[in-house]
Amino acid sequence: MSTHTASGAVKSYAAVDLGASSGRVMVGRAGRDSLELVEAHRFPNRPVRTPEGLRWDVLALYAGVLDGLKAAGQVDSVGIDSWAVDYGLLDADGALLGNPTHYRDSRTEGVAEKVWATVPAAELYAATGLQYAPFNTLYQLVAARSSAQLAYAKRLLLIPDLLTYWLTGEQGTELTNASTTQLIDPRTRDWSYDVAERLGVDLELFAPLRRPGDPAGLLRARVLEETGLTGPVPVTTVGSHDTASAVAAVPATGERFAYICTGTWSLAGLELDAPVLTEASRAANFTNELGLDGTVRYLRNIMGLWLLQECVREWGDPDLGELLRAAATVPALRSVVDAGDSAFLAPGRMPERIAAACRESGQPVPETPAEITRCILDSLALAHRRAVTEAQALADHPVDVVHIVGGGTRNALLCQLTADACGLPVVAGPTEAAALGNVLVQARTHGLVGDRASMRRLLARTQPLVRYEPQGDPAAWRAAEARLTSR
Repeated sequence: MSTHTASGAVKSYAAVDLGASSGRVMVGRAGRDSLELVEAHRFPNRPVRTPEGLRWDVLALYAGVLDGLKAAGQVDSVGIDSWAVDYGLLDADGALLGNPTHYRDSRTEGVAEKVWATVPAAELYAATGLQYAPFNTLYQLVAARSSAQLAYAKRLLLIPDLLTYWLTGEQGTELTNASTTQLIDPRTRDWSYDVAERLGVDLELFAPLRRPGDPAGLLRARVLEETGLTGPVPVTTVGSHDTASAVAAVPATGERFAYICTGTWSLAGLELDAPVLTEASRAANFTNELGLDGTVRYLRNIMGLWLLQECVREWGDPDLGELLRAAATVPALRSVVDAGDSAFLAPGRMPERIAAACRESGQPVPETPAEITRCILDSLALAHRRAVTEAQALADHPVDVVHIVGGGTRNALLCQLTADACGLPVVAGPTEAAALGNVLVQARTHGLVGDRASMRRLLARTQPLVRYEPQGDPAAWRAAEARLTSR
């Protein structure tokens, strides 16, 4: 709801931010010189293993969104972001054909090789700029090709677009998220029609493309009734891939920065004006996803805090603060694993798998929770170092500072280790970067903030940030890197 202050209008925006383990509805109050964020409602995101495979409980997520909008109170606009690549299929009546498949489901095992037999990996990268990941939407669609569900489907909506459709009745495909499907050409910022045709993907399944800032409809009357909101309440298209929203909320003061969006995944890279489509970039498995205002998110996917989350779950959810304090006393870089290895993608038995990887590589085997935690954090910092270093070389784009945003900003040990590993200052914050980026795009659409640089200046002025200076001997990190790459 709009109010006025001495410095001008302040408006309220609901940011629906759905992560792989939880969802939240945040309320951002934004003005020309102010930006505040409060949590209205948080709810779990619990995938369900059915006889058919691993599925998202999207109905529970939608219920959480409705509860969150009710808790948020009157707002001037709503925006939705979520994780990437996954989708729901609708029939001719617009009804959902089953719960969406989870990207960690096993159905895409071996599918990439079938795709590459038709469109070789190098050609696919040159056309779409997307890294190889077994769960890319393209591989999911090829895996589902013979399914009855896909045969009946008349519309495919990525997760945030599906929830937007349920809220408004309007269908669209938001571009930053669409760029993770491996069906978008990052140069034209439109569909890669040749790739789709060669692989038998019907692009008519997708609703028309939308861009951040585009209108996405008004909350339906039934939604207004259920949430207690007074209409009309517009839904604004934001960077609906949560990483696109998070990168928009990097509080950088110049262009020479790298970012690491931390959470279940670590997404480490650069913001560029054009994609990097070289063979060297493909070999290094960097991706070119689309961001705000014609930018490219040139980054590498790293397994992220998923490794620690899975271990903590196996250990019965011990106190995380105590665990991190104990990990800080463990000798540094005693054992490291490749935090980008797809061997760690599936859930279950994570401590055993990390120990086995150390054993197989001839390193000391971490045994206690503190030792395993230190191995994970050292390994993540090393993966961050590798991504930041290689991105600069591949894109010919040097950086002076690394910005860490997202949930990992709460982990001071990981932030300090990343500064040590990269040999660069790390600025940590904001924690709720995706929600803030979501809010800022809505605020910009309403004329309250200016361009990306203005958005970032507002963040730097209003959000708590912590700076970490690099410490220790850089040679130790080079030696640990050599241990991994020599295998």
